[in-house]
Amino acid sequence: MKKLVLSLVFLVAGIAMFAQNDSVALKEVVVTGTRDMVDIRHLPLTVTVIDREELTEQNQPSVLPTVMQYVPGVFVTSRSMMGYGVSTGAAGGINMRGISGGSGQLLVLIDGHPQYQGIYGHPISDSYQTMMVDHVDVVRGPASMLYGSNAMGGVINIVTRSMHEDGVQTNLNVGGGSYGTFQSEVANQIKKGKFSSTVSAQYNRTDNHRPRMGFEQYGGYVKLGYDMSEHWKAYVDANLIHFNASNPGSTFKPLYGADQWITRGVVSAAVENHYEKTSGAISVYSNFGRHKIDDGTDNPETPTMRYFRSEDALTGVSVYQSARFFKGNRITVGVDYQHIYGKAYYTSKETDEVLDTPNKQSGESARDEIAGYVDFRQDLMTWLTVDAGIRYDHHSVTGSEWVPQAGVVVRPITTGEIKLMASKGFRNPTMREMYLYPPSNEDLEPERLWNYELSWRHRPGAFTYGVNLFYIKGDNMIQTVPVDGRPRNVNTGVIENCGAEMDASWHINNHWNVYTNHSFLHMRYKVLAAPEYKGCFGVDFHYNRWMANTNLMYVNSLYKEVGDNEQKEDFCLLNASVSFDVIKGLSLWVRGENLLAQDYEIIAGYPMPGATFMGGINWKF
Repeated sequence: MKKLVLSLVFLVAGIAMFAQNDSVALKEVVVTGTRDMVDIRHLPLTVTVIDREELTEQNQPSVLPTVMQYVPGVFVTSRSMMGYGVSTGAAGGINMRGISGGSGQLLVLIDGHPQYQGIYGHPISDSYQTMMVDHVDVVRGPASMLYGSNAMGGVINIVTRSMHEDGVQTNLNVGGGSYGTFQSEVANQIKKGKFSSTVSAQYNRTDNHRPRMGFEQYGGYVKLGYDMSEHWKAYVDANLIHFNASNPGSTFKPLYGADQWITRGVVSAAVENHYEKTSGAISVYSNFGRHKIDDGTDNPETPTMRYFRSEDALTGVSVYQSARFFKGNRITVGVDYQHIYGKAYYTSKETDEVLDTPNKQSGESARDEIAGYVDFRQDLMTWLTVDAGIRYDHHSVTGSEWVPQAGVVVRPITTGEIKLMASKGFRNPTMREMYLYPPSNEDLEPERLWNYELSWRHRPGAFTYGVNLFYIKGDNMIQTVPVDGRPRNVNTGVIENCGAEMDASWHINNHWNVYTNHSFLHMRYKVLAAPEYKGCFGVDFHYNRWMANTNLMYVNSLYKEVGDNEQKEDFCLLNASVSFDVIKGLSLWVRGENLLAQDYEIIAGYPMPGATFMGGINWKF
């Protein structure tokens, strides 16, 4: 109750002080919640946009800490200062409203292209680096009507950078700090006439705060674009990340030799058209991964004798066209095709030969998915918009799925809107769940849920605030339960979540900006890494050569364990960053995290570091 009262005080105080300034709000245009560019005030979905300035002001190499800071209802697990890792004990699980990205129920996109792959079907969080990002759009709630499987809980769309004005710009960011941590990034952008390019590379490493927890990462991004005419443009891009990570195990069950070598990448090409009354694109993309994992042992004297390996990928084609046939109307029609494939196996450490394994998924397997969708949006009045869409999705193994979505937007005043939304989400079972390891079950069906949402957003002048209420009900959730004395994956789980989210920001003047967001979550069936409350309050300050940011995040009732051994955690984190422009284009920066030196865990048995510090330079020329 105290947290609720505090949150309401923030919002009511802001409303009372600034609601009288009822100026016309600037248009906010997004594409993630719909395939065409649309004013967010006409879109029934709840979308948060984080721009590049917000993503880079704290000099974070990964986009996810900033997403968690700015978006209510989003929480990302962590176990160290840098590096999320994969496999048992990994972090980087993205949770939105109690729906987990670690189980593939939340979809990460890069320029609208899905980032899950063949065998495990979940995002790998170490792949999402700030160096390549222009902005991030976060859709809270199902987006399966547009994006299909895995978008049942929401979508994080990473929109990559491109240069829009002629010229050349290079940016170098280098820093170091606690526990031998080093981060570096260099990016070059060129725009000359119809041609544009972005090329960037990065290297990060750390020892982290526990023995046997080292992390090293390097990668690069390339994007080449060409404007064929006023209305047509094309681009190709490639992103490649490789990291080496070690898992020390939990404090109550240490591991030795638990190392992993992971390579992930994506290449894509697209041709887009933009006219006054119609726009669309055709794109092809291919995600690929190579994974080598030593599961480790609890006895350093008896190391494991094999590596787990997997090679998996997803190749897709997306075609859509949006058109306006009469005033206030927009219809989008699209087709998606995906070829999902991969293989998993073990190899001998001594000979590197492939070992016999009881896994059903030893050897190569592939699945295909094809879908068509249509989305209809109509402004019936200047103050009323209706939106309805449906997707037909056919999977070569699990069959067909109808995915409807409908919403209404009412704008009673120029600067505010009420949104009412009902949407279905679904997720097809992964190859791992159907074929790999003893709990596998070839008869699994898709997971399904419905989300109902009511929201209000108001932009009185320099002050903006929003409130939403949601209710989620789902069944057919895949769980591992005993069947005839053996563990087995079955469609038996139920999810029923409800909650409220609030956010507000006030651009006081050219020097000060304050923001806050709060999320309350009630789960009938508890979920790991889903806090019942998360609140964040931040302040940005700009003056002459100085820039500073500080934010305070409080997390209450974060579930580290569920079931008979239920464990919850509460903690409060204070982070801050400061930068100073020494000369034009050259700045010095310093960042501190957990400045209150909180003793806390996000994953059971993995204590987080105390206060940590980083410092470096940012050079633009």
